[in-house]
Amino acid sequence: MHLLNLGILAHVDAGKTSLTERLLHSAGIIDELGSVDAGSTRTDTLALERQRGITIKSAVVSFPVDDVTVNLIDTPGHPDFIAEVERVLGVLDGAVLVVSAVEGVQAQTRILLRTLRRLRIPTLVFVNKIDRRGAREGGVLRELTERLAVPVVPLATVSGIGTREAACHPAPVPVDVLAEQDDDLLAAYVDGTLTHRRIHAALRDLTRRTLVHPVCFGSAATGAGTPELIAAIKELLPRAEGDPDGPPSGSVFKVERGPAGEKIAYARLFSGTLRTRDRVPYGDTAGKVTAISVFDHGTDVREETVTAGRIARLWGLTDIRIGDGIGAPHRESGPMFAPPTLETVVVPGPDTDRRSLHLALTQLAEQDPLIGLRHDEVRQETSVSLYGEVQKEVVQATLADDYGLHVTFRGTTPLCVERPAGTGAAAEFIKKDANPFLATVGLRVDPAPPGTGVAFGLEVELGAMPYAFFKAVEDTVRATLGQGLHGWQVTDCAVTLTHCGYWPRQSHAHQGFDKSMSSTGYDFRGLTPLVLVEALRRAGTRVYEPLHRFRLEVPADTLGALLPVLAALRAVPRSTDTRGGRCLLEGVVPAARVHGLEQRVPGLTRGEGEWESAFDHYAPVVRGAVPERPRTDLNPLDRKEYLLNVTGRTGA
Repeated sequence: MHLLNLGILAHVDAGKTSLTERLLHSAGIIDELGSVDAGSTRTDTLALERQRGITIKSAVVSFPVDDVTVNLIDTPGHPDFIAEVERVLGVLDGAVLVVSAVEGVQAQTRILLRTLRRLRIPTLVFVNKIDRRGAREGGVLRELTERLAVPVVPLATVSGIGTREAACHPAPVPVDVLAEQDDDLLAAYVDGTLTHRRIHAALRDLTRRTLVHPVCFGSAATGAGTPELIAAIKELLPRAEGDPDGPPSGSVFKVERGPAGEKIAYARLFSGTLRTRDRVPYGDTAGKVTAISVFDHGTDVREETVTAGRIARLWGLTDIRIGDGIGAPHRESGPMFAPPTLETVVVPGPDTDRRSLHLALTQLAEQDPLIGLRHDEVRQETSVSLYGEVQKEVVQATLADDYGLHVTFRGTTPLCVERPAGTGAAAEFIKKDANPFLATVGLRVDPAPPGTGVAFGLEVELGAMPYAFFKAVEDTVRATLGQGLHGWQVTDCAVTLTHCGYWPRQSHAHQGFDKSMSSTGYDFRGLTPLVLVEALRRAGTRVYEPLHRFRLEVPADTLGALLPVLAALRAVPRSTDTRGGRCLLEGVVPAARVHGLEQRVPGLTRGEGEWESAFDHYAPVVRGAVPERPRTDLNPLDRKEYLLNVTGRTGA
């Protein structure tokens, strides 16, 4: 049995879920096509997905194509749920990128294909909706070539485009496109020895190497072009690989909870064989697999084993999280999309229990690790990090529908970061300078290049004190950097331990351990925040706000009304290119202004503006007051308050 793990990706409303339904119907898995509008599709199982007609969570369904079993993964199309797409990409063998024949290449189309090419995932393009009024063939092919800047190979032509009678007809493969990527093929073409078999072999090879992207046309609504797409999936995309006799190695891309609240992990196994009752390492722990189900012929069936190449649902791994590796480490691809740059405070309704709300939000964060939770015990507030306003609405509806909890949100604010402005060092010694802890800690903070995160190093000998104390210092440093001098996460810095010291374990004759004379991890965890924030004070920090790059294509005669609005929202065009009656502006805009600008563009451009934006970088805050974020820790910035909270005394 051959396996293919296939992702269906698209810009929102391109017809991705409808295509999934058509593929399942063509394979005989379902007898009747589901409808996105009616909420009856096979993969949109959440009540909220059916109500809103959008995909929020990825879903897996299996169907056969001759001797190949395809595990098809339907993914969200809306940019606010890009994290869901990110997790799926790591388990794919191939992908189908759906483009609307009416709207053509859109913002999310560009982002997705750039990522697919960077990860070298073989991808077919399916131009959907050829039966819709306004559908285009040549225009969409030009957009694919020009706006995506990739070699595309159309496999068909269309007759009756824009009508219900639209049909697809096989077309000769354009050898010139293939020859640009294959010197041997070019030589055979020049020599006149080129055969149909050689052309097809080159097409398959170049597709699997992500050097070209075959394009199929069709309509998920009428079924036109579906047989040709299925044939291309079978013939051009690679099969899943993996040694079933190797060490178990897998990756978790989705976690959900069953009827009894138990965790169910969706995992792709890259090598080895996993059996029920096997004990496997994952994340920083290990657990026993209590049950396994695999996907087959449109459903999932219980099995005792799962082998390399397959996708399975696993029970029993109680602490499993999305992104965890199972068994031996698999290749790391790193983050594929930018983290969320917005944050909002959840405001419980008058009858909403705060403990129940916190538990529900924790479970939602389990299913989406990029929804970061931040709880403020003093103010009894919980903040969530998000990608956009639609995601906020979905969280609100999910809490109401699934948990019976009614909430509202405060205004969305950008998630800033802090970076050290210079170098700073501080140290505190045992029994000196009102240090109430039996620990000596000295730290130096140095700035590091953007994007490097936090590095921790030593300028003391590793044997100078027990390893557990070094670990306590490092863990506390990383936790404390979650809130800098202005309350934002401190990043892109190197922290070095310059001084350390402890009192060895003491005991009296005929008595046990004397805590008052012996250093413990508590002492190092308590002292480290005070030393670190003092080093940060001496280094100074700057607050950086997230900026998005934008691409805005508009009618040239609308620039007069558009430019003042861009300026008012602090959008800075860096390049302007006018071609004919269209103008292309590219630049940067603060993340906090993106949603407002998205809403203004249609009205300012007669509905003809095309907006695309994505996180680009962090830039120093240069206008207005430096934004402050309320602290949720024990506030080591105030030594007296901190010591009172930690030790019950001020340390004086």
